[in-house]
Amino acid sequence: MAQKFFDIFPPKKKTTPPRASLKGAEPKPVFRAEEPILIIEENREYEKDKKTKPRKLFLKILVFCFLTLLIFSGIFIFSLFSKTQVEIWPKIEDLALKEKITVDIKKDRMDFVAKIIPGEFFEEERSSSQDFSSSGKALKEEKAKGVIQIYNAFSASPQVLAVSTRFVSADGKLFKALRRVVVPGATYDKGKLVPNSISVEVQAVEAGESYNIGPSAFSIPGFAGTPKYTAFYGKSFSPMTGGLRGEVSQVTQNDLDQAKNSLTGDLKQKSKEFLKNKNSPNFVLLNEALSQEITDSKSSQNAGASVANFTYQAKVKSKWLGFKKEDIKNFVETAIGVQKKLKEESLEVSYSFESIDKESGKMVLTVEIKAKIYPNIDLVELKKSLLGKSFNETKLFLENQPGITKIKVKSPFWKRKIPADVQKVEIRLNVD
Repeated sequence: MAQKFFDIFPPKKKTTPPRASLKGAEPKPVFRAEEPILIIEENREYEKDKKTKPRKLFLKILVFCFLTLLIFSGIFIFSLFSKTQVEIWPKIEDLALKEKITVDIKKDRMDFVAKIIPGEFFEEERSSSQDFSSSGKALKEEKAKGVIQIYNAFSASPQVLAVSTRFVSADGKLFKALRRVVVPGATYDKGKLVPNSISVEVQAVEAGESYNIGPSAFSIPGFAGTPKYTAFYGKSFSPMTGGLRGEVSQVTQNDLDQAKNSLTGDLKQKSKEFLKNKNSPNFVLLNEALSQEITDSKSSQNAGASVANFTYQAKVKSKWLGFKKEDIKNFVETAIGVQKKLKEESLEVSYSFESIDKESGKMVLTVEIKAKIYPNIDLVELKKSLLGKSFNETKLFLENQPGITKIKVKSPFWKRKIPADVQKVEIRLNVD
């Protein structure tokens, strides 16, 4: 245990208060020498630091060893599993082709020699109806019509009333019978005459809304001045309707033509969009190869009808001759041969329509093709040729290969040659 020493101080004089003497004498001062004191104190903080320092040093050494081991382990694992990567840039060439190609639905595979590719028909049928407004105007006059009941209170004999027999309402409106009727004779009940009746349809003598009257009593002017005038009479129990005089909307032939064109045009466009959206990811569909037929069209009203609106309905059938985009790509690949490869994303194709026979399903097109091509390098065999070669040998070997314009080798810094293990070598072809 650590000890601490303090200085020794000299003795101090200590005065004692005087005591009262029995005889009255004054007491003498007493001097008492104090012994030196040695004070020893433990330094606990020092002891604590003394124990902690070795422990901290041990921990630092342990962390350092762990990090060193981790770094070397990482380097070992990276060296064990890392691959040497060889990047190759082939020579890119421009391709331009112009060929006349026949599309034929009877073929199931491409014929490169005859320049024929398979075709396919796509069909769709749809119908719809729509309301349209009449644009015409016409002066229309209609006579009110209705039914009245005619009574015979005159005698037991029947009475014939001819067509156009006139009837006058209580407010003076004149109507005529639309058919000949025979009013049955009255009957007697206990000596009392009971009238019989018959209904007849009548029409106003003039057009106009003023004849649309409510239920009314009617007399027959033709019997005026005779006993029959009061004995034959009529009654209506429901209003007269249909009387009209004025300008009304009218369907014109132009309305019907426009309705047909609008509706069928919309059907054709929707049918075309449906077929194109459904098949365009994989097929080429040219507008010239599309045929559309109106299989049905009719209107709810004829031209001249006095109505404000009418309904038109139609049905359209679409038939589209198309061919696969893949067949065009295969045609190009066959044209360039096995020694070259096509950079697919660079392929540009334009079509010029020549002719079509929709009945036989044949179409002739002029096809212009533009694309980028590069040598067809066998990467597997090339990799085998590089195994175990130094980087300088690898560079010299690749630079002497036809069709290669640039190379780049990526490998861990401590390696000086291509690994002999094929699994540790990767070859990447850059055609950007």
